[in-house]
Amino acid sequence: MAIRAIRKDSDEILRKTSRKVEIIDERILTLLDDMTETMRAAEGVGLAAPQVGVLRRVVVIDVGEGLIELINPVIVYEKGEQLREEGCLSIPGKSGVVKRPEKVIVRALNRKGETFEIIGEDLLAVALCHEIDHLNGILFTDKAITIKEQGRD
Repeated sequence: MAIRAIRKDSDEILRKTSRKVEIIDERILTLLDDMTETMRAAEGVGLAAPQVGVLRRVVVIDVGEGLIELINPVIVYEKGEQLREEGCLSIPGKSGVVKRPEKVIVRALNRKGETFEIIGEDLLAVALCHEIDHLNGILFTDKAITIKEQGRD
């Protein structure tokens, strides 16, 4: 496993749409492992492959309930709404309030290529939506109602 460099908001790769993973091979498994190590080292709760320079539909999330690995994630259900402050490892020093669903169901593949669904509510719903947005070239600042810089009101 290795810690990869996290791309920052000026990097054009963050604005591109990621490609579907067709085959889960050693490269994808290594990517998952590296992304997990990178996310934890940066003290984040989620990381999408474009954030480490790879245009593949791969996400890792850990909101404190254990690691979730998602390959080709798709939101299949949304309910309600919530306003929550978000930050991003690719946009250090900024946060913003974003409107997200209160509950989502996401369908994805695991590292063994098996299809599964995960129900996300509250913070997990936010993390799922935030990371899937990254796969589509969307940053939280695109959706934020308010933006603030750290150390300022």
